[in-house]
Amino acid sequence: MLTTRLIPCLDVKDGRVVKGIRFAGLRDSGDPVERARIYEDQGADEIVMLDISATPEGRDCARHTVAELREVLQIPLTVGGGVRSVDDAARLLEAGADKVGINTAAVERPALIAEMAARFGRQCVVLALDAARTPHDDWEVVIRSGRERTGRPAVGWATRASDLGAGEILLTSWDRDGTGDGYDTALLHAVSQSVPCPVIASGGAASAEHMAQACHAGASAVLAASILHDGKTTIRDLKTALATAGIEVRQ
Repeated sequence: MLTTRLIPCLDVKDGRVVKGIRFAGLRDSGDPVERARIYEDQGADEIVMLDISATPEGRDCARHTVAELREVLQIPLTVGGGVRSVDDAARLLEAGADKVGINTAAVERPALIAEMAARFGRQCVVLALDAARTPHDDWEVVIRSGRERTGRPAVGWATRASDLGAGEILLTSWDRDGTGDGYDTALLHAVSQSVPCPVIASGGAASAEHMAQACHAGASAVLAASILHDGKTTIRDLKTALATAGIEVRQ
């Protein structure tokens, strides 16, 4: 049985880790390099770093932050934000990323997924899919750090992205992000049932119980931010609780 990965997420803006609710009301949560080092020491399986202001500001991802993170990390690093081309992705990989996340640019030009998979291998391509509930009780894709709703069905987009070459899907519930109400397990189940690639649960985690629920809904990995940044728990304690709940984790 494959172990469930526990992945801290560093949302970075102006060189600092930030966190809010539904991508708004951001508060400072520390230095990304310091945070990454702490989380690796606690037993994190991977780190995700998202430059959340790169796309709205029309600029490239902060490559210097990627390089600084790579200097202190031994575990895999996924980086996203502001990736609009294969060359953008190449620069992040050269700076030290192991995988590159794409969101807005992929929605606007899906062929980018296939181009990246052809050049780097699908194992390097992560579709960052932000999904919001609709009045019809399904989910639509949102882009530009949650600023724009697309009307595109989230489950259908996940399926198409996987077919095009996405090797993993980082699935964030916009409605649950930063709320501590738990992951949207219905969304997780719907997407994980529709794609063959691993799905990372994101948005709303406040406990190991929430993470276990995400695993039972089909997630291969769970992302966490607020509960770690705010010192409510540690990677080590979460893994201990998950193991007690019968979830296979790397200790």
